Amino acid sequence: MTDAHDLPGRHDVDLTIRLTESPGATEYTFRLEARDGAIGAGSTLPDPAAALEAVQRFGEDIFFPKPGPPKLCTQQYGGPQVAVVTGRFQGREVLSEFRRTDGCEIARWRAMSPLLGGVAGGTGAI
Repeated sequence: MTDAHDLPGRHDVDLTIRLTESPGATEYTFRLEARDGAIGAGSTLPDPAAALEAVQRFGEDIFFPKPGPPKLCTQQYGGPQVAVVTGRFQGREVLSEFRRTDGCEIARWRAMSPLLGGVAGGTGAI
């Protein structure tokens, strides 16, 4: 028998975020769940409303980028933080890694900062 919680599409958003600030550092785990735009009780992010807004605004392009020509990215280093996002977004499987290793990656991090445990426009630092 299938549990209703496990049915595809049960939540519009059901994401787990694993964040480390530097190699070997403590891993922080957060969760964002929402259905029909309402934050679920299982959400553990510092600002789940801002995280949901970021996911709704940028999630499609960031989690499921369309193929295209290579991007030109500035060669700058934003820090050793790494975040891995897994779960489901609007019925689709998500497995996305975030780093701050160049200008393009820093822009992705900033766009999704509330989801990565930080505040909008921040670095994602705890």
